[in-house]
Amino acid sequence: MGKSITDALNPCPKCGRYINRPAVVDGIILNKDYEILLIKRGRDPFKGEYAIPGGFIDWNETAKEAVVREVKEETNLEVEVVDFLNYYDSIKRDKKRRTISLVFICRITGDINNVKAGDDAAEHGWFKVDNLPELAFDHEKIINDFKKYRRL
Repeated sequence: MGKSITDALNPCPKCGRYINRPAVVDGIILNKDYEILLIKRGRDPFKGEYAIPGGFIDWNETAKEAVVREVKEETNLEVEVVDFLNYYDSIKRDKKRRTISLVFICRITGDINNVKAGDDAAEHGWFKVDNLPELAFDHEKIINDFKKYRRL
């Protein structure tokens, strides 16, 4: 809150023109029981549906820095990136705009008991990867790819 519409348009820091922010990151996080952390979205698109924690990459950060920041903002957890899962670029993956998502596998480095929903996450929950709620975007595909990755 408190931001103007021009803040959301994301002007280029060098030329001032407004450009798209197509790069998104998502962080897959498991607990010791091999449950995946999901957030319930508090905003559209897909308000009220569960998703993998993540968001847009800011101008001044790398993709890895962005996923660590987004996980912290949405779940209050400190994490580190341990691997890159894949990229997802389906034209139909987002109802509002074209995005390309870079998905990382993360490990919790802080206290897992600090987990709480924040930023645009209304709630959080731990779910067995074989018993998931309905998911936003293409996150069901991402989690299915992660399950294949774990079997390698």
